[in-house]
Amino acid sequence: MKVEVEVISNEIIKPSSPTPELLGHYELSFIDQLTPKTYNPLVLFYDLDVDHQDESSINEISNKIKKSLSEVLTLYYPLAGRVEKDRYVYCNDEGVSYSIALVNSTCHLSDVIQNPLPSELCNFLPFELHELTEFALGVQLNIFQHGGIAVGLCISHQLADALSCIIFVKSWVAVARGEADRIARPEFVSAKLFPPVDDPKFDPNVNVTKKAVSKRFVFEASTIEAIRSKYEEKPRREDKKRPSRVEALSTFIWSRFAASTNDEHSAQSEKVYLLIHPVNIRPKLDPPLPEHTFGNLYRCGYSMFPSSALTTCSSEEYGYEVVRQIRKGIKKVDMDFLKMVQQGQDVQLEFIMEYAKDLIMKGGQLVSLSFTSLCRFPLYDADFGWGKPRWVSSAALTFNNVVAFMDTKAGNGIEAYIALKKEHMTKLETDEEFLKAISPVG
Repeated sequence: MKVEVEVISNEIIKPSSPTPELLGHYELSFIDQLTPKTYNPLVLFYDLDVDHQDESSINEISNKIKKSLSEVLTLYYPLAGRVEKDRYVYCNDEGVSYSIALVNSTCHLSDVIQNPLPSELCNFLPFELHELTEFALGVQLNIFQHGGIAVGLCISHQLADALSCIIFVKSWVAVARGEADRIARPEFVSAKLFPPVDDPKFDPNVNVTKKAVSKRFVFEASTIEAIRSKYEEKPRREDKKRPSRVEALSTFIWSRFAASTNDEHSAQSEKVYLLIHPVNIRPKLDPPLPEHTFGNLYRCGYSMFPSSALTTCSSEEYGYEVVRQIRKGIKKVDMDFLKMVQQGQDVQLEFIMEYAKDLIMKGGQLVSLSFTSLCRFPLYDADFGWGKPRWVSSAALTFNNVVAFMDTKAGNGIEAYIALKKEHMTKLETDEEFLKAISPVG
């Protein structure tokens, strides 16, 4: 089902009260400087009795969204400002983008949920994701002809990581429900902890592409449990935890991606796979930061594997080893490492960049696969006052070789948004083990 929308109104929403002059200058952090200048997308779908002709209900819904958005921006004031020189946000209350769109009459809410295509889901968003506009935040209210709405939002990744986006939405819907007094006020300390540098030595947008093919695959709880058991160390020691859902599914998707793309060229030259897992560093800092600390507060755990592991070990053996190395890479994101990041030096990122250059000079190849997870976050608690969402989605991804995990609504399965080059996606979708694992129903 092709999704088309017609935008019928655009306006700018400003904070309901002016930002104090003392808070007018919000400095970007070193980690912000290392973060892609793209948008983080989120689309919330709700079953509501409203259609294109119901102007009264549309206005009521829209006014509630706009009023609560204006109020919550007084707390999240950097989102209503403008980035200057990629070094700071001028918190001048110029506002965020807000639009209303009508979804084409042949497209039903149930059609989108039953057969979602990430590229089509982008139509519910106010901006293209690959390049930032002047706005740090945009919201689009989409009205379905035959009932239902979708609230699409884009938040600048230059200012906010995934957790900050989710906490922002949590605060926003609380304001809409009249529960502003229960909101934890965001803390803006990232630049104090990780001061910006004159030369970050890294272009975070170098691999941004519009050519990645993004698709969504669903893994049922029973399948995930079987994969966890497959990659569990045997005999299991009491001091060893089972692979988590994300560890196990990361390992499985990597193994099928690597196996399906391990072509003849790789047998003639060294191919090394790099697995990347962003880590929330708020609880790792000393003292730890609360979850409502706003900004980009993550660094990545890295693990590397030679392609030869695919042929010299059984799938269970390398599966367990991949899980072990993932944990080892994440464990390296500790306070000693973070102290160096606070000094403007990400030694792990610098090592990977130098290793890749050296490998390429020798005729080899470093192939990365990056995983990010929104699992266990309260996405389905986003109730504006008209009920919890029927479905929460991401959209097309902005890089090749990226996987984003989200919980299914029931909470026990996982939706995996995977972005690959077209030829690699074709190979993955013909891999027998991968096809056996995914659910036939989205």
